[in-house]
Amino acid sequence: MRAYVIGNIAMDETIIVNELPISGASILGHVGTHDLGGKGTNQAVVMARCGIPTILVAPVGQDSRADTIRRHLRDEPLTSELIGIEGISSDISLIFRLPGGENAIVTTTDAARNLHPLHVAPVLRGAEPGDLVILQGNLSHETTLEMLQLARSLGMTTAFNPSPQRPFFADFWPLVDIVFLNRGEAQAMTGAQGEAAAGYLLQKGIQDVVLTLGEKGAMLVNSRELITVAASAGAVVDTTGAGDTFMSVALASSLKRGCLLDRMALEHAAQAAAITVSRVGTRSAFPTPLELETIGI
Repeated sequence: MRAYVIGNIAMDETIIVNELPISGASILGHVGTHDLGGKGTNQAVVMARCGIPTILVAPVGQDSRADTIRRHLRDEPLTSELIGIEGISSDISLIFRLPGGENAIVTTTDAARNLHPLHVAPVLRGAEPGDLVILQGNLSHETTLEMLQLARSLGMTTAFNPSPQRPFFADFWPLVDIVFLNRGEAQAMTGAQGEAAAGYLLQKGIQDVVLTLGEKGAMLVNSRELITVAASAGAVVDTTGAGDTFMSVALASSLKRGCLLDRMALEHAAQAAAITVSRVGTRSAFPTPLELETIGI
């Protein structure tokens, strides 16, 4: 079984600050890490490190940043299908990180917004029934909708991470099997929290809803059960990529065991996310294949 991750790719530039900037203010900071990022790429890297055959489909510009991206991807155990788009710069994320590990992220989406369904469809048509497709909120409405529709027609399982938030996500719910979102996203999209937010999404046709709750752990809700797991203890240095780690490891855990999402999948994900937040950076902070094997993935 393979995972097709369709999403954005970016270079992450981290600036360490003592406070987040406000309108009209100039603040001081110092340079942190320079790393490969983008939600789609983060999820693909972690899936591949879990031992899942993973194909990343992502757009880049035709610039020096794209060359850097390609060099970074050669170090990862995945298949990359990078789509070069003329006249567009490769995307970049500016991460403002506070000393306690919290962050605020600004991401360009010029390349991501210009990824067209015709770019992706030839790759996705190589999928087989039961393969997994993973999408996030960075792509256009048209591309995301058509890829979910194509995946459904191919008998694939669809997983969606509605981040960053966009006004058209409600159009996707009938085509989504599994959704991963945090409590802020759940509140914004459903007007509710916790089990009530999950219930709203289940009524829209989603089969499994996973809510990540930060230091309070995570919750899996479906028609069969409600499962809660605690967050794994550990120092928090940098929260960048924690949600992407959690989602990818939970999915990989269930895929490798040939089962639906369950308590063990969420526990594996919580342990992996604790490793990610204990380190500085994005890709460099993700658990290694050996660490994921030690967790039990």
